[in-house]
Amino acid sequence: MQENDTSVINWAKNLCLYAGEDEAFFEQFWSAIQNSPPVYREFVYYLENRNFLCEYRIEGYTIVDIMVWQMDHFKAEMDRGREDMKQNGDKMLLMAFDTMLKMEKQPEKYVYLMQTQTGTDYPGKY
Repeated sequence: MQENDTSVINWAKNLCLYAGEDEAFFEQFWSAIQNSPPVYREFVYYLENRNFLCEYRIEGYTIVDIMVWQMDHFKAEMDRGREDMKQNGDKMLLMAFDTMLKMEKQPEKYVYLMQTQTGTDYPGKY
């Protein structure tokens, strides 16, 4: 365990709590982030600076690219009446890091989704 892991684990737990996730989600997330030094570094950088490092790229995509892509999905959830998504920046942040961890394992899947799937489709969008 690194020296600052206690503050990082506490922040990760609180982020999961604020995002409405349960203990099982936290355990899975914490295990995954500990096993990914580059995502862990991005996560800690955000904790310490409240800004994105964007040093780590998967198939050219940074954490900010993932977050922007996911914003369409959050907007679509609100369009469908899911008010719990409204104004939940903690959930958007957490889900961006969680998606980056998943993208490490299945880059082709997430690159495809990011290039083809958006939250709200309408004629002529592309």
